[in-house]
Amino acid sequence: MKTAADILAGKTSGLLTIDAHASVFEAARQMIEANVGSMLVTVEGEITGIVTERDYLRRVVLEEKSSRETSVQEIMTSPLIVVTPETTVEECMSIITERRIRHLPVADEGGEVVGLVSIGDVVKFNSTQQTAQIRYLTDYINAR
Repeated sequence: MKTAADILAGKTSGLLTIDAHASVFEAARQMIEANVGSMLVTVEGEITGIVTERDYLRRVVLEEKSSRETSVQEIMTSPLIVVTPETTVEECMSIITERRIRHLPVADEGGEVVGLVSIGDVVKFNSTQQTAQIRYLTDYINAR
């Protein structure tokens, strides 16, 4: 069974974090620059939540708040829904689907977040695995 660790092994980017007291505007700017849809939120260096594009739309835009005057802490999602590196890809997909979330932090035994898996990462990983399996089966059939 393939796991969250297998997905993370194929990713090159590190964790993108922002302090809870930073403005939502700053979070949006950093997410746009990094071309991502979420950031982990820290308080005194400890990850305590996540802020996403969806949080911004629901809690800033729809409520007509100022993104420069609203702190990330006011709109972040907390507590985090996390998985471990040993969580299977199928379990990750199930959690993402059932909880209707797009980003899933991966935490080690000590609770330290070691990566972030997005729904796009899961779909891409599954697609790559299926392509490899089809190629193997095709080669097997053609060799007979």
